[in-house]
Amino acid sequence: MTEKRMSRWYFGGLASCGAACCTHPLDLIKVHLQTQQEVKKRMIGMAVHVVKNDGVLALYSGLSASLCRQMSYSLTRFAIYETVRDMLGSTNQGPMPFYQKVLLGAFGGFTGGFVGTPADMVNVRMQNDMKLPPELRRNYKHAIDGLFRVFREEGIRKLFSGASMASSRGAMVTVGQLACYDQAKQLVLGTGMMGDNIFTHFLSSFIAGGCATFLCQPLDVLKTRLMNSKGEYTGVIHCLGETAKLGPLAFYKGLVPAGIRLIPHTVLTFIFLEQLKKYFGIRIIS
Repeated sequence: MTEKRMSRWYFGGLASCGAACCTHPLDLIKVHLQTQQEVKKRMIGMAVHVVKNDGVLALYSGLSASLCRQMSYSLTRFAIYETVRDMLGSTNQGPMPFYQKVLLGAFGGFTGGFVGTPADMVNVRMQNDMKLPPELRRNYKHAIDGLFRVFREEGIRKLFSGASMASSRGAMVTVGQLACYDQAKQLVLGTGMMGDNIFTHFLSSFIAGGCATFLCQPLDVLKTRLMNSKGEYTGVIHCLGETAKLGPLAFYKGLVPAGIRLIPHTVLTFIFLEQLKKYFGIRIIS
């Protein structure tokens, strides 16, 4: 008889929140870099600028919105992916083929991206607020206040501004993270050189983080520009055209900060998830 642990549907959301608390300053700097019109500062320069102007705690500006986003976006995509994967895994003998993981990841990520759009938009605005002159700042107290104020002042449609972009990015990230993590872990364990331990989880999640960063960076740049706009873009196509005028590398603006944020975030998410599964997962004895 062998004992196996299965993930509970909400573990992905909890693991993502834990990772977000660790990587939030990197996310904040990434947003600052993407929203500057000309390249004036690099990553270290931007971090020093934020701390010098607004203090160390400014690096955690918008943390409540980030956690709110994880509990809507990440909870949804992990719940869909892991639940369906485990259901199919229990009926089939052996793991799912890679193309099925990709399709499932894309569906889960697209749904999660749509559900998480309002919190994501408030997150981007709260992080970018301190860059604006005092008279133009939105000054949201926290994520819930931000959501209510956008709903009250700008209407429900504005809450889902950039939803197509966020959903597409969500699909790309989830394919990169969840499908690639599962596949990488399967390949690493298949070599027989490593067991199902924290080193395997670290290596697999590191590969997954790299894949996710490369896949979603162009969409991430467009999504940040759309959500932060004050009406200068008529839609996704217009934003795409304006960004393309800056050259092809404009779509990979902030790639290194995005990688420095997304890879540790992916590694921490999966390490937390595997530990939650190991100690609090559903016991299955076969």
